[in-house]
Amino acid sequence: MRDGFAFSCSFKVRYAEIDGQKVVFNSRYLEYADAAVSEFWPWTGIEKALGAAWTETEFHVRHTTIDYLKPFVLGDTVEAFIKLGRIGTSSLTQLFHLCHAETGELHAVIEMVIVNVHLPTGKPAALSDEVRAFLETLL
Repeated sequence: MRDGFAFSCSFKVRYAEIDGQKVVFNSRYLEYADAAVSEFWPWTGIEKALGAAWTETEFHVRHTTIDYLKPFVLGDTVEAFIKLGRIGTSSLTQLFHLCHAETGELHAVIEMVIVNVHLPTGKPAALSDEVRAFLETLL
């Protein structure tokens, strides 16, 4: 486990994810974050704990920064670590560390701001007190 992170998951770099230079395409790093966060939310137990309070709205990506430190190559095993950062009125910051699973070396850092959206209007919606309280337990 990585210091400060309680969750991680891992996956192998596949042939379709590399370019002619035999390194992972830059865009795939966001796909790795998406795959990891798809496992993170069920791991937290938030849907089971909150039910409709969690599923009536949805988070959409608002802003992302990626710091590419070292490329992954074919056959590497990526270990994706996730932790929550700032909880705003309608937004949440997620931090991803993409590391080499065998060496532990940090290859990329992704900071992603997601916004809670009211689906019928498509507009940002404040986090409910119930959702906020649960998210704060994950900090």
